[in-house]
Amino acid sequence: MCGMSQQPPVRSTPERPARLDASMSLLNNVMDHSLDDGYAEAAARKQAEGQSGLPKTLRAKLGLAAGLVLAALVVTVGAAQARVAAPVVAKEREELIDRIEQETDSADKLESQVDSLRTDVGDMQSEALKKHGGEQGELVGVLSGAVPVHGPGLKLVVDDAKSAETGGGSGPRESAGFADTGRVRDRDMQRVINGLWQSGAEAVSINGQRLTALSAIRAAGDAILVDNKPLVPPYTVLAVGDGQRLSTRFQNSPDGLYLHALQENFGIRTSISAQDDIKLPAAPSVIVRTAQPRAEQKGTS
Repeated sequence: MCGMSQQPPVRSTPERPARLDASMSLLNNVMDHSLDDGYAEAAARKQAEGQSGLPKTLRAKLGLAAGLVLAALVVTVGAAQARVAAPVVAKEREELIDRIEQETDSADKLESQVDSLRTDVGDMQSEALKKHGGEQGELVGVLSGAVPVHGPGLKLVVDDAKSAETGGGSGPRESAGFADTGRVRDRDMQRVINGLWQSGAEAVSINGQRLTALSAIRAAGDAILVDNKPLVPPYTVLAVGDGQRLSTRFQNSPDGLYLHALQENFGIRTSISAQDDIKLPAAPSVIVRTAQPRAEQKGTS
């Protein structure tokens, strides 16, 4: 053994690892002291003095109880009134519906009476024209639309393109984009009717409505109106006259060529055919505005 002294091993003390959240001291402080010191001090002072949020005196307790009872009473009364008023409102609604139905029935009856009286007046006018006007009076009645007519003519059907159909034609057209070029417009029907008059038609109707010199063909939204009555496509036009000649002249006219262009360019569907006998009703709104006696009757009393 040698006499050298053995040095003890050098042991170094390991450093304590740093905290992972050392850089978040502000967040740590907030989490560790969630309640501000001032609030904590005030709460401790109230607790020491025996204070709480509830009233201590009997008067305060009675006031709080009275307030709660009053609030409950208001809620109960409101609910009771609503329950009582519900049947009253329902009854008033039923009565209003009944009144509307009654007034609608009355309006329908009055409209029927007006139509009946209008028919009687038209018959009287027709008889007066036949009695005092002779053949000239009958011709005037036909041209003015005051009397129903029948005879040979043509049938022209104009309909929207297939791409513009709106659901079966069960009612007046609803708006779905008036810029759709596949739809028949009011101005298209105006040109068709004017073309038929110029081609020699003696009487014309659209979908059963007789046209006169005062009839108006206009638009309301996408619907076509004739004398303020909406039409439903397809539009069936009947014209009294020489059927074959009328058909040829119309198709060769500028308005007939315009209709043909609509068919070729936009898919408007049309069909035209001569008819041996067609019937047109009298116009419902013909009114005699002026009347003069015939020249040979001026001296009679």
